[in-house]
Amino acid sequence: MEALRRILNADSVAIIGASRDETKRGYQAVATLKKSGFEGNIFPVNPRERRILGLRCYANVEEIKESVDLALITTPAETIPTLLADCGRKGIAGAVIIAGGFGEMGGQGKRLEMEILKTARTHGVRLVGPNTSGIINMWTGLNLVGLSDVPKGDIALLTQSGNIALHLITEARLRSHKGFSYYIGVGNESDIHFDEYLEFFRNDEKTKAILIYVEGLRDGRTFLQQVYKTSREKPIILLKSGRSSTGQKSAGSHTGALAGISEVARTSFERAGIIYIEHPDQLFPVAETLSSLPPIRNKKVAILADGGGHATIASDLLTDLGVEIPPLSDRTQAKLRDILPHNASVTNPVDVAGGTDSNPEIFAQCARIILSDSNVGGLLIAGLFGGYAIRFAEKLRFIEEDAAHQMGKLVQKTGKPIVLQSLYNSVKPHSLELLRYYGIPVYESLDIATRCIGALSRYGQYISAYKYKTNFHFNWGAKAKKKALRIMENARKESRRYLFEHEAKELLRCHGAPATHDQLAKTADDAVRLAREFEGSAVLKIVSPDILHKSDAGGVRLNLENEDQIKNAFHRIIDNAREYKPGAVIKGCLVSSMKKKGVEVIIGTKIDRQFGPVVMFGIGGILVEVVRDVSFRVLPLSRTAATRMIDEIKSAPILNGFRGSPALDKQALSELLLTVSEIIESYPDIEEMDLNPVIVHDHGIDIADARIILKKIPSETNPVD
Repeated sequence: MEALRRILNADSVAIIGASRDETKRGYQAVATLKKSGFEGNIFPVNPRERRILGLRCYANVEEIKESVDLALITTPAETIPTLLADCGRKGIAGAVIIAGGFGEMGGQGKRLEMEILKTARTHGVRLVGPNTSGIINMWTGLNLVGLSDVPKGDIALLTQSGNIALHLITEARLRSHKGFSYYIGVGNESDIHFDEYLEFFRNDEKTKAILIYVEGLRDGRTFLQQVYKTSREKPIILLKSGRSSTGQKSAGSHTGALAGISEVARTSFERAGIIYIEHPDQLFPVAETLSSLPPIRNKKVAILADGGGHATIASDLLTDLGVEIPPLSDRTQAKLRDILPHNASVTNPVDVAGGTDSNPEIFAQCARIILSDSNVGGLLIAGLFGGYAIRFAEKLRFIEEDAAHQMGKLVQKTGKPIVLQSLYNSVKPHSLELLRYYGIPVYESLDIATRCIGALSRYGQYISAYKYKTNFHFNWGAKAKKKALRIMENARKESRRYLFEHEAKELLRCHGAPATHDQLAKTADDAVRLAREFEGSAVLKIVSPDILHKSDAGGVRLNLENEDQIKNAFHRIIDNAREYKPGAVIKGCLVSSMKKKGVEVIIGTKIDRQFGPVVMFGIGGILVEVVRDVSFRVLPLSRTAATRMIDEIKSAPILNGFRGSPALDKQALSELLLTVSEIIESYPDIEEMDLNPVIVHDHGIDIADARIILKKIPSETNPVD
């Protein structure tokens, strides 16, 4: 962390590749540092130049006698390994690498990126980038990006897109009183990852909120672990690109085919406390709001409007966001009636019904009354405020400004936020500028305003529930069972990555899961004998290390009631399997009892390439990949997360009891999800697990099929290009 401190708060910078050509980054960097008022030492480095912009130019960094905290390298990619070695010998803490042509290009670029990372680590130099737009410390003038007039403030900006950064900086400059404490172009994240920047900003006094645009994470789980530590202290607002991606397909399991990366990312971000944004236009407004106002702790918001249309639309939008619009207390309503016209609505939303046309100070009076209601956590004001002097009479200007002062002080006094939507925002009347001075954000879009107050509610809910959240850490192997380990060891000895179904169920039973005691029959007579050991119909399933999807191979027969049916089914299954995959090793058939009917669900796990182990829950059976009604969570699970996974699928009403049918045993499902989480934590060797179907009854559940896939051993893994 000391190296990162020296980078972001550098007192001295070497510009390697400095130039006298105004079109070159090496010139612009020196010029911007001087223009931004950077008070530290600037050392241009170029062996072909003597002076640049009045500063002495050095042949290399080792020629500089003074200490150097940071190097900005603007030279081509292939020159960088040698330059990093020079930086290390000089004792430079870090280097900002502008050049592209590394991992983002694949092939040779990946190899070059690995080379510079190895060189940097050998010589003790930390890297920002490569392929970065640079960094800015607004408080010291350390501007290595080249952007001018970046507003200074308390929002830290981390992004993997220079254009997104430009968009956000422009929006802040034109529409807000807020600005940025730091800007970091994260680039390829080859060395310093998002989580390290978060740790720095968590401890930075000048930063009140962290704004992130991310395209991909090198280490998603470590990122979530750091978010968990940071988000309760400072809000984190994030936009991730790639929502339309369906993720990588996996031939091994249903879970692999269903795990869309955007869904895994969204749920994991929200569990970690991130305010996840899906539209770029909402990104800065939400960050502005969260950095300025206290969170809403009770999800309950009042709406104050000077028109029924705005009040109704705002109510609909907030309800869609999960925000409650509570009724105001009788006392609150009585106080509002005393100052508003008889035809005003004072329930919530509150419509002043023209009561502010001649006196906009009524807004401040209403706000004071509403925020004194203990059932209200925040207030959204919508309509004409800021434009009364324009709309009605010039004499109202000073009244509006006084009302703005009152509302600003009201937020400070009550600790409850106000967000305002004004039709006159683009005109920039002084009354609205006063609101911004007090930290009350103002937006012309009602959708943006409701999103912002919704974010205050989401953040407040996260803080309130923080102690129930997972910290995303595993205690690997802590609850492993010897019998289960022997099962996996046996599979490895037989060069299998797939556990047979009866082995997978045995492993599940080791952890208390309700899996049946299925047995392997090597002959048709064995199948008949084993079926006599239980009452009811029998089920036969093919057992082969070469056939993973048994139904596709015609390897399953249900409802077998007598010896002839069992024998015929056994032979038919074996014949089908040999036809489906000639040469397949066939161990026999698994014999189990036919389960009573119920609702079929699926529980599965996979290894996500960014976040590690994740679990899926949804409607199961043979149509699972068609229906695609599933939810995802990054493991490990908390009890609350397990319950919410079940409740958030579209088919949840079926589990709750539908059209007279009894409610199903969601408690047993929740316990099974927690058991699956425990199993994945116990055995790092598991790559994927599918329990499909799990049959849910009004009392209890049956795991009708189970599949466990082990990770490839190193010798099985293809080398990375």
